Amino acid sequence: MPTADHHSEYLARAVAALTPAGHRRVDELLDQLAEVVADREWLLRFAKARRVEADTRHVDAGGDDPGRMLDPQELDALMVGFITIRDQEPLDDVVDWANAVVALLEDDAARR
Repeated sequence: MPTADHHSEYLARAVAALTPAGHRRVDELLDQLAEVVADREWLLRFAKARRVEADTRHVDAGGDDPGRMLDPQELDALMVGFITIRDQEPLDDVVDWANAVVALLEDDAARR
């Protein structure tokens, strides 16, 4: 199975496993991201895509993820942010979700 598909499946499992408290925390984190990047179209689309996944508990593994449109600096900034979440977040389900997002961002960076 290709790595990207594996990481999409990982994200799908992490989204499905979010507890109500974890879902609220993910929403808070994505709201914060959206506020910070409001003037950066692809970063905002990335935040919205993750929000839709969390809200619907469905991950679209298609090739049109906004993460693929980010420039190297945007990818690096997002990876630092999600690694920080993963390393400092007290809720295990949010840690797992953040780690899955990091894996997808790493895939996007490797494609360049």
